Amino acid sequence: MPQGENGQVRISCHNVWKIFGPNPEHALETIDEGMTKEEAQERTGHVVAVKNVSFDVHEGEVFVIMGLSGSGKSTIIRCLNRIIEPTRGQVFLDGVDLSTLSKTELIMLRRHKMCMVFQHFALLPHRTVLDNVAYGLEVQGVDKSQRHEKGLEVLEMVGLKGWESNYPDELSGGMQQRVGLARALSIDPEVMLLDEAFSALDPLIRRQMQDEFINLMSVVQKTIVFITHDLNEALKMGDRIAIMKDGEIVQIGSPEEIVAAPADDYVTEFVRDVPLSKVVSVKSVMRWPQAILYNWQGPRVASRAMKEVDVDHALVIDSKGHFKGAVMLDEVTRAIARNLSRMDEFVQASELQIGPDEPIEELIPLAASSGNPVAVVDEEGRLVGEVPHAALLLGMMGEEDEEAIVKENNYSGA
Repeated sequence: MPQGENGQVRISCHNVWKIFGPNPEHALETIDEGMTKEEAQERTGHVVAVKNVSFDVHEGEVFVIMGLSGSGKSTIIRCLNRIIEPTRGQVFLDGVDLSTLSKTELIMLRRHKMCMVFQHFALLPHRTVLDNVAYGLEVQGVDKSQRHEKGLEVLEMVGLKGWESNYPDELSGGMQQRVGLARALSIDPEVMLLDEAFSALDPLIRRQMQDEFINLMSVVQKTIVFITHDLNEALKMGDRIAIMKDGEIVQIGSPEEIVAAPADDYVTEFVRDVPLSKVVSVKSVMRWPQAILYNWQGPRVASRAMKEVDVDHALVIDSKGHFKGAVMLDEVTRAIARNLSRMDEFVQASELQIGPDEPIEELIPLAASSGNPVAVVDEEGRLVGEVPHAALLLGMMGEEDEEAIVKENNYSGA
């Protein structure tokens, strides 16, 4: 799982500027003297593409930079590996200032540690799929048998096993993009930069590639900087999102934070049509269960526990905290009448459970299937909370109702 803000910083971008023109330093001086970006561009004829941008990318994180055309997003990602030289500012990779690297060191970094996947697949038409995938290893000097072995391995990983002898023009757009992704993965980079990697694809293929990429990244655990102009793609792909406008970053936050607490009118307009239920996580509306029982306890204990806190249900766990099911008060009453002695004699495993990081909209089918609360469990199946039935209905309500329920559950955007 991505470590997000708690993980080690892999990429650190400090106060980066990029100005295009014959004398960018002069344009910077005019800005330092108090001119606005627009005034400096008009006075000097230079283009301020990136203005004083700073951010950190953490180990295992998918960091999405989103903006419209001309926002500076593709320029900043090219500054991260010095395909474009920043006019001012510093970019660090694992604490190393990339501006201090020699040309040879920079080439080695791009070949071994930090790769880039472009919008247009840039495949070599005269090479087979396998040779395209293995090209980076060939440049590294890896012998043919080894690079082909690795190439076949990553082709299977991206779902292209059996296509290794074909040529790029025999593949669909989505398959070509998989080849480009496999070529990047073949060198086993620690950091991947993806510039509008899926934007050239048809919408249906694009969504499929997004899903496949998310699944793949959960396996290979890379640090990703992902560029897009599509808000839905950003919300789907990103652990955190940086929104750019006119060369500047206007907000950085999780998808939840961006939608629930936009920083200004520009971001507000961007996210206006995105329902909170798509991005607010289950953990934001869950609570600790009021009644918890162990599976070895009896129905009389269960009845007393529920009545003490005035609830009609309880969640049942085992000695290690694993969720075993839910029980309603009327079920407990019937169990007492049958003289049953343990909860596990009548409590059945429940499918009403979900992970804390899932979006609230995933609760909708669960809400439709039962009036019972939903258990929130971690990856090991241990109980970490519950979502009351009122919150289950969140995804089926209007935006005003969503906001009310989120506030009622003390969602702070943190």
